[in-house]
Amino acid sequence: MTTPRSKRTNPSKVKRAAVHPNRPGEACHAAAGRFRPFITLSRCEGAGDCVEVCPYDGFDITRIDESAYRSLTFIARIKLRVHGMKIATTPRADQCRACGLCVVACLERAIRLVETSSDEVLK
Repeated sequence: MTTPRSKRTNPSKVKRAAVHPNRPGEACHAAAGRFRPFITLSRCEGAGDCVEVCPYDGFDITRIDESAYRSLTFIARIKLRVHGMKIATTPRADQCRACGLCVVACLERAIRLVETSSDEVLK
């Protein structure tokens, strides 16, 4: 088992997310890869709260690529421009253990946990 490389910079934000009454998931007890965080790009503002609370370093904030940007609605594209064209990405989604901290920390409600099939976990 590898040690998480967390980018946690705000302990109070982590504590608030940990005690949130609507926190989904399995409190970090799921097998790695059984769940994956799914980001709704039209809602994401690239605030980075998910990066700060994820104990498994599953998220990064990056500039949205052009094809994804063009696929969004006009309103979503304007919102992204206002927020610097930054979005959350999940380059290490396979490390997710369904703690749900990212879901409750995201003020835009852009993240949800999706259970993967058993075949996907084995890959």
